[in-house]
Amino acid sequence: MIIKLTGFFTPWILYAVITALYYFLPGRWIRGYVRHSQTGEVLKYRLNGILVLLVSILLWFISGYLGWVAYDWLYIIRWYSLAGAFTLGLIFSFLIVLPYPSTGRTFIAELFFGRVENPQTRNKKIDAKIWLYLIGAVMLQLNVLSFAAHNYLVYGKISSAVFLCSSLLTYFVCDYLSFEKVHLFTYDFFAERVGLKLGWGCLTFYPYFYSIALWAIADIQKPDIPVWLSVCYALLFLSGWMLSRGANMQKYYFKTQPEKPFLGIKPQVISEGNKTLLVNGFWGVSRHINYLGEILMGVAIALSTGYPVIYWAWLYPIYYIALLVPRQIDDDKRCSLKYGNLWKEYSTKVKYRIIPCIY
Repeated sequence: MIIKLTGFFTPWILYAVITALYYFLPGRWIRGYVRHSQTGEVLKYRLNGILVLLVSILLWFISGYLGWVAYDWLYIIRWYSLAGAFTLGLIFSFLIVLPYPSTGRTFIAELFFGRVENPQTRNKKIDAKIWLYLIGAVMLQLNVLSFAAHNYLVYGKISSAVFLCSSLLTYFVCDYLSFEKVHLFTYDFFAERVGLKLGWGCLTFYPYFYSIALWAIADIQKPDIPVWLSVCYALLFLSGWMLSRGANMQKYYFKTQPEKPFLGIKPQVISEGNKTLLVNGFWGVSRHINYLGEILMGVAIALSTGYPVIYWAWLYPIYYIALLVPRQIDDDKRCSLKYGNLWKEYSTKVKYRIIPCIY
C-alpha cells in the first residue's frame, strides 16, 4: 500500500519540483507572436526549459547515486504514477476551465478545448502553456531515463533497442526545449485554449504515452538490433526532424526577420496588402511539411524497439496521424478565413497538404 500511495503522488511531487525550478532558475524574456486578446499587447514569455531539464536530470542522478530513490523507481511504480498524473491532469483541467466565462460552446467542448487562451501569472513568470509543455517534456525524459535504467539493472547492460529508443526520445525532448522560443510561433500557442486537451494532455498523456515504446521493451533483454538497422532508424528519425525543425525554423525567421534567408533560402512570398505568405523552401513543398516530419519521427521510434510486431509502439505514430490530420484541416480553415483569396492563391501554388505528391 505504501508503494502504491508513494507511486501515486510521485508525479505530484516531481511536478512541484519542476515548477519550482521553472520559477526560480534564471531565464530569458522573449516576445512571442500572440497578442493579448484584450489589450492587443504582444505577450512575453520567460523561458528556461533546457536549464530546468538539466537540473532535473542532475537531481534524478544524485537521488539514485545516494540511494534515496532507485534509478528505475519511475518504472517500478509506473502504473501508480500514471494514475496519479491522470488524476492531477483532470483536477488541473477543471480548475483552468471552470472559473472563466463560457465561450458559447457546450460544456463538454469547453472542458476539452478550454475557455481561456493564454493564462499567465500576474508577474508573467509562469505562462500556463510553457509550464505545461515543460512539465510534460521533463517528466517524459525522467521516465525515459528510469525505464532505460531498469533494463540495465535487470540485465547488466542496456539492449541496443532500449538504447536507441531512449536516445531518440531524449533527442526529441532536448530539441524541443532548446528551441522553446520557436514554438511560440506554432499552432498550439496562437490557436489553442487551455483545457483538458492541453492540461491533461501535457500532465498525463505527453510524459506517459510518448514513452509507450519503452514501456513495451524496458523489461526485455533482447533484441539487439543490427548496427545497420539502427543507423537506418536513426536516419529516418533525423530526416523527420529536419523536416519538422527546418519548417518551424524557416517560419520563425520569416515571422521575426522577414528578409533573412534560412539555410541559404531567400524568402519568396505572395502578398495582399498587410497579409503575406511564405511560398518557398519547406513551405513550398507542402502546406504542413512539419507534420510529415513529426510522423516520420514517430515511425522511427516505433521501429527502434526492434519488435515491429509489438502494436503498442505503433500507437505513437498513429496518434500523431490522428492529431495532425484534423489539425491540418482546422488550420487550413483558419488560414482561409484569415487570408481569404491570398490563401486560395497559396493553395494553388502549394497543392499538397502534408505529404508531397500524395496528400
